[in-house]
Formats: sequence, structure tokens, C-alpha cells
Amino acid sequence: MRISRSRSVLLAGAVAVTLSATALPAAFAAPSSTAVISEVYGGGGNSGATLTRDFVELANSGSAAYDLSGFSVQYLPGAPSAGSLWQVSALTGSVAPGGRYLVAQAAGTGGTVALPAPDATGTVAMSAASGTIALVSGTTPLTCKTAADCAADTRIVDLVGYGSAVVREGSGPATGASATASVARAASLSDTDDNAADLAAAPPTPVNAAGLTSGGGTDPGDPGNPTEPGTVRVHDIQGTTRVSPLDGKAVTGVPGIVTAVRTTGSKGFWIQDAAPDADPRTGEGVFVYTGSTAPAVAVGDSVLVSGTVDEYYPSATTQSITEITAPRTTVLSSGNALPAPVVLDAASVPDAYVPSAGGASIDALPLEPSTYALDLYESLEGTRVQIADTRVTGATTSYDEIWVTVEPKQNPTVRGGTLYSSYTDQNTGRIKVMSLDTTRPFPVGNVGDVLSGTTTGVIDYASFGGYNLQATELGTLTDNHLRREVTRKQKGGELAVATYNVENLDALDEQAKFDTLAEGVAVNLSSPDIVSLEEIQDDNGAVSDGTVGSEATLKRFTDAIVAAGGPRYAWRYVAPQDGQDGGEPGGNIRNVFLFNPHRVSFVDRAGGDATTAVAAVPTRKGVTLSVSPGRINPASEAWSDSRKPLVGEFRFHGKPVFVIGNHFASKGGDQPLHGRYQEPSRSSETKRVQQAAEVNTFVKSLLAADKSAQVVTLGDLNDFAFSPTMSALTAGKALKPLITTLPANEQYSYVYEGNSQTLDHILTSPGVRRFDYDVVHINAEFADQASDHDPQIVRIKVDGRR
Repeated sequence: MRISRSRSVLLAGAVAVTLSATALPAAFAAPSSTAVISEVYGGGGNSGATLTRDFVELANSGSAAYDLSGFSVQYLPGAPSAGSLWQVSALTGSVAPGGRYLVAQAAGTGGTVALPAPDATGTVAMSAASGTIALVSGTTPLTCKTAADCAADTRIVDLVGYGSAVVREGSGPATGASATASVARAASLSDTDDNAADLAAAPPTPVNAAGLTSGGGTDPGDPGNPTEPGTVRVHDIQGTTRVSPLDGKAVTGVPGIVTAVRTTGSKGFWIQDAAPDADPRTGEGVFVYTGSTAPAVAVGDSVLVSGTVDEYYPSATTQSITEITAPRTTVLSSGNALPAPVVLDAASVPDAYVPSAGGASIDALPLEPSTYALDLYESLEGTRVQIADTRVTGATTSYDEIWVTVEPKQNPTVRGGTLYSSYTDQNTGRIKVMSLDTTRPFPVGNVGDVLSGTTTGVIDYASFGGYNLQATELGTLTDNHLRREVTRKQKGGELAVATYNVENLDALDEQAKFDTLAEGVAVNLSSPDIVSLEEIQDDNGAVSDGTVGSEATLKRFTDAIVAAGGPRYAWRYVAPQDGQDGGEPGGNIRNVFLFNPHRVSFVDRAGGDATTAVAAVPTRKGVTLSVSPGRINPASEAWSDSRKPLVGEFRFHGKPVFVIGNHFASKGGDQPLHGRYQEPSRSSETKRVQQAAEVNTFVKSLLAADKSAQVVTLGDLNDFAFSPTMSALTAGKALKPLITTLPANEQYSYVYEGNSQTLDHILTSPGVRRFDYDVVHINAEFADQASDHDPQIVRIKVDGRR
């Protein structure tokens, strides 16, 4: 079972190890006179190799057996990065005096000669050229990344670094390892704790505990190319839960018809059993992972596949993909008919989304495909399916993905999407469609378009979006001509206030982005009096050089608005401290107010900066701000490494209006809706609730000084109208969320994984009694978008005091 393995290159290799019962030399402790790592080989299965898999060999020059119970062999890349982890292969049994012990590792697609029967088997794909092998007392992964740190870890019994390995014993690593050469000790098993002196390159010569060499025994995990089916079928591999009962086990001669082939990214092919069993829980399709090697099979081939069953987790919180890895494939015949696809439609997909495990993993729960949509998709993992005439609910992405729904009547929005309206009411018909045909352009569709005709392919799973259809035959796109909205112009007595997330805008962006965003303000929003912007960066964007100003960025943006027919906006913001507000590293993201000085005036009060808190100041005529622009309690832990709200005091027709621009903490770190933990944890919510409470407290301070104060709080709150964040923000009826005043099928401003939802909000205080509110759909539903958020606008009557 693996989590987040690298899927770009699969290197096979072998390692022979001689055990050392003592610690390591001078860096590490005294050399061993008993067990040592005797040979390391990482080229197994590589191009030009003879052996089919990697190995590690241990040897014992002592006079008594060396017990390996509870020990492990661990592997680290030769030049470990911060994210590199030691990979562990557990050991059992012992090494006889004068004997050897063979640990088989991953197989590649090359080579013709099997290892002798291994004494232990791991799944590590070692590099042929460079790496570190450690024999460890225990099975807990090591954490050291340098020779000095590893020398201090007393669990390490022996260690061999080869190639250009950073972690090694002595003066340098053993050299000469390749696809055809291992590094091995001399027959004397001499151990001076200097890898460069103790091991030399030579042809690999694996020996197991029985004394057998390659050709003298059989490796049951590397069965060669059988011509008759074995005893295991695909449904035996898939089992009745999300995790295969054969996970980590070798399988031989699994029969199937090749239904699809993937030649890019994570290469491999899908097979499906033409003779399914009667259990709807046990899937009949499975992915055969070939790593960096293009599959040597074609759709319609009847094959027998041998290899190791593995559950691959794209990340720690996702569900897994059942695969056969390190495959050896025999093609029996070609041009065979494919199994009939399973039809996915409103009648076949359950209304319930996923079973609950009280926040724990659902991996072990028996599948109920007739009850839960995610159980149905899991039971169809790797299986051919077909959809027809499906409405697009998520526009085509830059990765050539499009979201559709097979349940057209499920929570439809007014413009053709699918509304996400609560944590418990999931949209079960959503599915992401991708294409395995790299010779044709992928259709570019917007929300409300239709993927017409039939689309056929296999069900796969990915960390983003979960279950998806890898299409072998793609329907045609019917354009329903979705149009970008234009809101009405505010009347003379209406103050128009808008919010717009402009997606990391900085002065280094292309002019086309500025022009499109500017048209959104000048034309689609009809030139509001005040625009609260989120995601304005400093003038050099991601360059981290201490720059915090945004003058050049805002000059380009306001110039573009004028060119698009809008007014000449002025701006106000509080520059953040360098590196303290989160967002893109180096970008110094912040909130900004644009305002039309011919319609509204800004009340400037000096003293506002990155660390000074704005306060409500009671006066005989109402309430004012201590500083303007200012920030809400910037020293609070709620805003640690996060965007601080921007507060400004405006005057419209002589009346004060207070505007609070917000950009709350992102949802990064939350468990996915489709993940293995159900119900999913929303860990990021804690900080947003704290941030909402800070804003609520500040609004209440304004209202305490003047209960009729007209306050507009708006921005990208990164949370839903039904969330605890919104409850904290509106506590005590200090603010009213305007999104809930719209018809239900219009309550959205953002589209994510085919769900139309609301992250952006405008809220008003009780003093705002008359308003006209609109979400202006110009981005989120379109493949061609300047931002992933739609702007919103409220037009308010600024009345006198009650």
C-alpha cells in the first residue's frame, strides 16, 4: 500500500546487503564481524538488464544465526529532498552463519531472468544509479537525511550508499552501480565502514538463504509469462470493499480484455473480465500500471497479467486506486469484442452520496452500490461505462477536463449548473470526463452546454475530483450559448458597492488579463462606485525581494478600466508586512478599495498601517473610524499568515458608509468530499470562524456607537452561506447575508468540481434598509475566464439616520 508515489519514473534495481550487528563508523561505530549488507542492485527490469527485479542481499560472517525478526531494509534516494521518505521492507527469519538472505524489491518491464526465491519481498523501486540502503533494527521509517544524522541513529545496523549518495559510510559511496551492475562486498565480507573501499561494481549475483542463485530457483512474485489463466480473477482482486483483499500479494495469469490504454502521465492499461461474477460489489475492471513505459498492448487484446496487487493512494486523504504493478503480460489474441459498458444515468445512480464512518476511513466498509453513489463508482472502478446527453456543470479546464451530470434534475441552477446547497445534500450525478484520445482536441464547454450523444470509457480515480470517466469515445459538444451577464447601472441616489476576486493580479501579468478584468468592472458591473478587490499582489508578484507596494499594479488596472469605458478610479489599501499575509510566496497579497471620486468620497484618517488596529470612535453625530483605511485587529492570531480585512470610511451624498473588504483563509487542508474519511474533516474552518468572529466584533463596535451605521461587509470569505463561518459573522444579527435573498437556484458565485457554490459574499448591517443585490456571472461558469470567481454588487439607498 503506497501513498503519493512519484509516477514519472519507475526505476527497478537490486540490493545485496551484509548485516552488521553493531553500529556505524566514526561518523559510524565499529565495523561488523557478523551480519552486513553484502550486495545492492537497483537495475532490475531496466532496459539492458538481465534480472527482472531489484534486490538487497544480506550476509552473515559470524558463527551463529543472526535473527532478523522485527528488522527492516530501508531505502532513501541518493540525493534526498525535504519530501523524501525512507521506504521500508519488513524482514522475518534469520541469516545462517556463513549464509545469505535475499530481499526482492520492485520489478521493471525489462529483463528475462527471475531472482531465486526471495526470503523477503518489498515493493521499493530503487534507482539503478544512486541510493542508500540501511539495515534497521525495527520497522519505523528512519528520518535522517545526512550521513552525520544517520550515524547518530543507533537503530541502523549497517548502511550502504552507492552512486552519488549523500548518506553513506566513510569517505564516499560505492561506485559503478548501473542497470547491469550491482555494488557488492568481497567474498571475505570485510566491513571497514567505508562504502567506497568495501564494495565494488560487478555483475549482480543474488543468493537466497537456500543458497540458490538466479536460474536455480523460482520467484513466485515474478512468474514469467504464463499461457493459461491462473486462479485469480479481477473480481477477486477488487473484492467487496475499497481495499483489495490481495493488496501486496503477487498474482499470476489474471485474464482480461484490454479496454483502454493510457500512454501519457501514469502509463498503463485497463483490463476487464469477460466472465463477471454475480456480485455487484466486486468490480470486473482493474488498472495495470506500467510506470514510465508505454503499454505494449492494444484495445481488444485478450491478455494474462502477472504482477503485484497494490492500492495506490494519490494523497493521504483520498480513496485508493486498485492496480496491478510491475506487470508481465502475455497477449493471447487480438481484436476481441469489448465487454458491454454499464450505463450511468439518473435511474442507476443512487441519491445518497457516501456512507458515514463518523469521520473515520470507509476503506473497510462493505460496498453498497445500490445505496451510495461513491460505492457504485468504486464497484465500477476500471470498468467500461457509458453516459449520454449529459449537461455540463463545470467548464472545461486547462487540464482538458469537463464536469457533467448524469442526473439532470438534481439541484439545477438557473443557468445550467448543479447547486451545492448543504454538507448533507451532495450531488451524486456529477462526474469528471477526460479523454484518452490524444489525437483529437478536447471539447471546450461552458456550464449549461451538453455533451451530446454517448461517451464511453473506464472509471478511474484521482486526487482532484475523485471518480472520473477516462473516455475512449467522446460525445460531441452542443453549445447552449451561455452569455456573460451585465448588471444594471446604479441610479443617482444609489450607492453601488461590488466585490471582485481578481486572482493574484500583479504588474507583471499580461495586458490581456488586465483588459478582461477591467471590462468586467466597467461593462459587466456597470462601473460601481466602490469596488473591493481581493488578491491584488505587490508590483513584482511572486518575486520575493521585500517589495510590498501595489501602485504599478493598480495604475495598470485603473488605466485599463478607463480604456474599457469606465471612470478614473482612485484607490486605497494598507500595505502588508513582507511575507506576513499568506497567499502566493513573495506576492504580498492584500485587499484594495477602488472608488469613483466623482460619485463618492473617501475619508482619509492617517495612522493606518499593517500592525495598527482600526477602532470605532463614537461622536455626537454618530461613529467614525480611528484610522481610514485601517485593518481589523491585525495582531490577532486569527489573521496569522492570512489576509487582514481592510476597513474604509466613505461618504455618499454627505452620509457615512463603512466598507469592510475581506479575504478569509482558504479551504486548503480540508478533506475532499469524495475522500476515504467520511464525513470529511473541514480543518481550515477553524481559522475562518475565528476571522469571522473578529469582523463581527468590529461591526458590533460600530453599531454600539451608532445603531443606524450603514456597514457593507464583503469579499471572498471562502465559505458557504450554510457554514459555521457565516454563523459567526452574522452572530447577534449584526449583518445580513444577501446571497440568501436570491432565489435558491441563483445562490452561487463559484464553480468547483462541478458544484455551483458560494464563497463570495456581501452582507449589510441593519441600517441598510433598501438594497438591490446581484451576482454577476462572468467567470466561474466559463472555460475562458479572467478569474475563477464571479463578482457581486449591491446598490443601496443611503438613508438618513432613523
